Amino acid sequence: MSTPAQVRVRFSPSPTGTPHVGLIRTALFNWAHARHHGGALVFRIEDTDASRDSDESYRSLLDALEWLGLDWDEGVEKGGPHGPYRQSERGEVYADALRRLIDGGEVYESFSSAEEIEARHRAAGRDPKLGYDNADRDLTDEQRAAFRAEGRAPVYRLRMPDHDITFTDLVRGEITFKAGQVPDFVLARGDGTPLYPLTNPVDDALMEITHVLRGEDLLASTPRQIALLEALARVGIGHGPFTYAHLPLVTGEGSRKLSKRDPQSNLFHYRDRGFVPEGLLNYLALLGWSIAEDRDVFSLDEMVAAFDVSRVSSNAARFDLKKAEAINAAHLRLLAPDDFAERVVPYLAAEGITDPDRSVLAAAAPLVQERSQVLSDAARMLAFLFRDEEAFAPDDDAAAKNLGSDAAPVLEAAVAGLADLPEWSASAIEESLKTSLVDGLELKPRKAFAPVRVAISGRTVSPPLYESMELLGRERSLARLGAGVRRSRSMG
Repeated sequence: MSTPAQVRVRFSPSPTGTPHVGLIRTALFNWAHARHHGGALVFRIEDTDASRDSDESYRSLLDALEWLGLDWDEGVEKGGPHGPYRQSERGEVYADALRRLIDGGEVYESFSSAEEIEARHRAAGRDPKLGYDNADRDLTDEQRAAFRAEGRAPVYRLRMPDHDITFTDLVRGEITFKAGQVPDFVLARGDGTPLYPLTNPVDDALMEITHVLRGEDLLASTPRQIALLEALARVGIGHGPFTYAHLPLVTGEGSRKLSKRDPQSNLFHYRDRGFVPEGLLNYLALLGWSIAEDRDVFSLDEMVAAFDVSRVSSNAARFDLKKAEAINAAHLRLLAPDDFAERVVPYLAAEGITDPDRSVLAAAAPLVQERSQVLSDAARMLAFLFRDEEAFAPDDDAAAKNLGSDAAPVLEAAVAGLADLPEWSASAIEESLKTSLVDGLELKPRKAFAPVRVAISGRTVSPPLYESMELLGRERSLARLGAGVRRSRSMG
């Protein structure tokens, strides 16, 4: 068989739980590798564990890839020449592969129990936890028949080669596993039920995968995969081993692997907070790779043009939330103002604003675009513009403190200065408030404007005050300042 000319990679998750940022980083690197080389990305599902797999998790994977814009060329939901693309639908494929391996002498029946294996290790003075000792490799037909007569059920093991297994990892260089380091391993139960060590390489072989980019936690299984791929090629399935690249682990606090149980690992946590796909993917790309030493912000198109998996670091990549937020903020600033405003709308809904005035939103959004790290920041800062006066109140205790008993004179002076303002514009409002509060009351700006800001926006951090008041309008601004006076008096 000839090796496929086109680069072909795969993304093959199990549909369990919610998508993990480390999993999506792996999907991104596979996607970028395929796109850089003009190749194909195959998306298949490894769903043979009925106790853990769920349709909800499968839908979450589709949702994640769609939101992020990581498209695939063949696989689930799209089809292709190598389907089906769910392992639960490929039973006949695995049965055929197992038959060929058995007929070709690559696989044998093993009857040893775990207790017997441990006993043999102890008798030989070895560590009893060493695992299978290849003792059943050369059983005779009579011995196998005797075991069956005892009611024993075998498993099917691959006969590992008696030579070293060496391969060149695109991230880690040349790696060698010594002969005998990896024992013969189980591919299927005695009834033919295939196990993951069989299904995954068979799928890769039949789907003509050329490169496997996966986490370094799977590195130890590589010699088993190589041995099986060689055996499969000898029985007419696939082209033999392909090229591996083992990506660095994504770690959390304390350099521990970021587990599925860690809230920081949940991809949708970032969508819910208001990360944009461009920002999150940019940051995930930095977990092991960089476009240049002095550059952190780039587009997906730029990543595809520059991506070289051999430049991926072999060192663990720590997920740094502050850096992720900074990268996302940079992408928010790159959005066109109308695009930014539209993306804020769902996050306003989370603040209870289901139908914002789009003209007000279009005018207000640029005021917070530079100040937002995530879209929920923008929504929180803008929500005051759309809230009914009856429902308006300071956002939290920290804001409410600015409307204590000493705020009443400040707010009354603001109302007096603004009530008859001929022109309701940001510049006129600024001049009036500075004259009334800074000059008239001889207050420092922070003392002068903090109560006004909270009375107007309900927050200590808001869009620029004068522009906010212009957008809010004279009537609503004066009403909020008056409500602030009453609140302050009630604190006295």
